Amino acid sequence: MNFISRSSPSLVKALFLLIALANPVQAELRQDERFIGSHTCATCHQQEFEQWQGSHHDLAMQAVTEDSVLGDFSNTRFTYAGTTSRFYRDGNRFLIDTDNATGELQTFEVKYVFGVYPLQQYLLELPGGRLHALSVSWDSRPAEQGGQRWFHLYPDEEITADDPLHWTGHYQNWNSRCAECHSTDLRKNYDSDSNSYSTDWVEINVGCETCHGPGAEHLKQAESGQWQDNYGFLVDLKQRGQWAFKPDQSIAENQIDNDHQKQIDSCGRCHARRGTLGEYAYGEELLETHRLSLIESPLYHSDGQILDEVYVYGSFLQSKMHQAGVVCTDCHNPHTARLKAEGNGICAQCHRADVYDSPEHHHHPMGSSGAECANCHMPETTYMVVDPRRDHSMRIPRPDLSVVMGTPNACTQCHKDRSDDWALNSLREWNVNFTDTGEHPARAMQLAMAGDNRSLPRLKAIAMDPTQTNIWRASAMVAMSQFPDQTSYETALSLLQSQDAILRLAATRSLEFLPPEQRFRVLLPRAIDPSRGVRMEAARLLAAVPLDQLDQASRGVLEKLFDEYLEVLGMDADMPGVQLQLGLFYAAQQQLTEAEQAYRQALAVNPQFLPALLNLADLYRVAGRDAEARTLLQEGIRIAPELGTAYHALGLLETRAGNQQRALEQLARAAGLEQDGVRHRYVYAIALHDAGQINAAIDNLKRLHQRYPDDLDILLALVNYCSEANRVDEAKYYARELQRRAGNNPQLQGMLNAILNRPS
Repeated sequence: MNFISRSSPSLVKALFLLIALANPVQAELRQDERFIGSHTCATCHQQEFEQWQGSHHDLAMQAVTEDSVLGDFSNTRFTYAGTTSRFYRDGNRFLIDTDNATGELQTFEVKYVFGVYPLQQYLLELPGGRLHALSVSWDSRPAEQGGQRWFHLYPDEEITADDPLHWTGHYQNWNSRCAECHSTDLRKNYDSDSNSYSTDWVEINVGCETCHGPGAEHLKQAESGQWQDNYGFLVDLKQRGQWAFKPDQSIAENQIDNDHQKQIDSCGRCHARRGTLGEYAYGEELLETHRLSLIESPLYHSDGQILDEVYVYGSFLQSKMHQAGVVCTDCHNPHTARLKAEGNGICAQCHRADVYDSPEHHHHPMGSSGAECANCHMPETTYMVVDPRRDHSMRIPRPDLSVVMGTPNACTQCHKDRSDDWALNSLREWNVNFTDTGEHPARAMQLAMAGDNRSLPRLKAIAMDPTQTNIWRASAMVAMSQFPDQTSYETALSLLQSQDAILRLAATRSLEFLPPEQRFRVLLPRAIDPSRGVRMEAARLLAAVPLDQLDQASRGVLEKLFDEYLEVLGMDADMPGVQLQLGLFYAAQQQLTEAEQAYRQALAVNPQFLPALLNLADLYRVAGRDAEARTLLQEGIRIAPELGTAYHALGLLETRAGNQQRALEQLARAAGLEQDGVRHRYVYAIALHDAGQINAAIDNLKRLHQRYPDDLDILLALVNYCSEANRVDEAKYYARELQRRAGNNPQLQGMLNAILNRPS
């Protein structure tokens, strides 16, 4: 719904006031004098408005009407996990009988339709101003493509009312999870005291001002004829380049130097895997208002290909297209949201068709699926059962990496009956040979994701390489933080001075291993960083700095930073993850009552939120409330028996309580479940030693060393335990290994020399 915010009685305003009166506003419509509404924009921008109408942005969220509801409500039924839902009409009302939060059948009225193609969801009302997206959705594809049916978003599971993923659970809540990107200038308006929402918007869908920003000043300047300051807009979306082919070149080059990141960041507000940092500020860089997810598991494969649903932005930042200056509107019509050309024509804008759209390049018959640029360079992954999304990193297929790492490649994603070796040999027959298989950044990232510190030198090289994309450099920096040493420390210090916020953010995050005093010395300048994303990360890491030990100026800087941090988190206080952050912040500041309250609030929203449960248990342990901690950890084991974290924490609790046998049992279970990393297995080996089972401890450490030969802690334990067990030759062997890997460490060398000089 639209409205006219300015009071001067022009003919345009009078006409659109009549339109507004003819269409009564919804209760959620918010009057805001900065916004004028898409229909007002149409008075001067009719062509763009007509293109926008019927687009996915226009139909992102709609009121319930005969035309907007696509699903079959003719008394149809769908059964899932023992519940049969019924879809039917009562006059103009669209009704659904389905299981409620207690698993009982209840009748719900559809309040809004959500999305349009290839699926449409339906928002149902729950207490406290909540709207939730029903997981039984309508497949709006044509019947010949398998559509025109009801289906469940989790077809391979049985999501019942006691599961956080149930449609009544927090993770299907529209107010906090979906709404920001489906309406214009949405405000969540969560009240933590009443645990309720009064969410509103200025337009129900993604209108003109979602992207361009508030239009009142633009309209004012248009009426006066006096243009200034980006035509009255806070957002400048005209960062498209001027692409031209130079003689004898097959790829066009940008002829102008433009700040192309501004447009991409505006799109990335919704087309990125990210969290929010307070209210959106139009025209700001993405990291000012959002937390961007980097290349890490389980969101991405180790080579940066999409794995989980990451919404394009993080993939595109990896691409050579982004490095060259390509922006979203070079390929997509911003108003229809469709591609600007059909098929390979979209790529032929900048890649000469006679060179690239030819069998000599793609080695497939013209007009075939294999001849389509996107199928090789932007393979699809299907999410939400029916929604294929293309990987926007636009990479060359790498079956060589598939062979050595198991990452996917476009060749065998299409030729499903063929092997990765077949794909690699086919490329070799076409004289396509890869010379960087061993040094590819994906190799280092794969090792890092597995907790292997042999990745450290290569990660440093990636992080410090200005020819790499910044998202890869930032991701490598964060991956390095798993292996804190002088190398990772010096790399972080260097990137802290970067002009790019994503590199400063990664460097800040990677310094968590430092003691609070050193963190303070290094990160105090980041407390006033120009990027809010960096400041918020600094606040998290500086929370443990004792304010009463600082000079007045430094204390004032941190107090201001902490106030901002709490204000930002407070805007998303309905999110379990944010309550966890609040709990960690308060715990670092020794405000244990507030920390307990935050952890409990996270569990109130999602009783199965394991991180909050584990931290609350640890808080109880510190407070000497062992019985309560033990109860929580046992609940954690019940919730996630396949994970070792709760077993591990319970084992440590029993160790401190002096229950050695029970501790060993729990630590053994944690070690047995650990697939990647070494922490649980290493701690179990230490516990075996402390229980007098020294040979068993050595055996466990030897198995770990075989998989992680560069882990210095494992080697040091092997040296000490073998020496203690009088297994002198083994002690010497591991001492030499440690000596070779540890470098010049005078204190360590003295101990190793003593062992190496022992008689066998």
